[in-house]
Amino acid sequence: MAVRKRGENVGFIHIPVSVKTPGGSQDSYDALFLVDTGAIDSMAPGSELRRAGIQPVGRKTYELADGSREEYAFGLAQIEFMGEITAGRVIFGPEGIEPFLGVTALEAAGVTIDPATQTLEKRPAVRL
Repeated sequence: MAVRKRGENVGFIHIPVSVKTPGGSQDSYDALFLVDTGAIDSMAPGSELRRAGIQPVGRKTYELADGSREEYAFGLAQIEFMGEITAGRVIFGPEGIEPFLGVTALEAAGVTIDPATQTLEKRPAVRL
């Protein structure tokens, strides 16, 4: 994925992700998602999730990076990236939000971030 050179500031990692309703729906939301190790769940613009057929199933209060709290609707989605398929909560974010992939999806897919190289790596096995 993204590799930084020695001496460069740590950058952001973006990867192609596809989210859709579980079970193989034809419609999906495909975009470059920011890998956000500070986020538990993933988020994408709500209108794009609805267009892909994902519907809200609940609401949850989330603590934002600045310490404030915000309530968002969430849905359940099939999440595909790096040749892996997993499922999880995806938050219906505001319009214009940059989509991001949280640690729950990364861990469920068996993907880690190598802090030395700032690259994503697939683990040889997922802990049971």
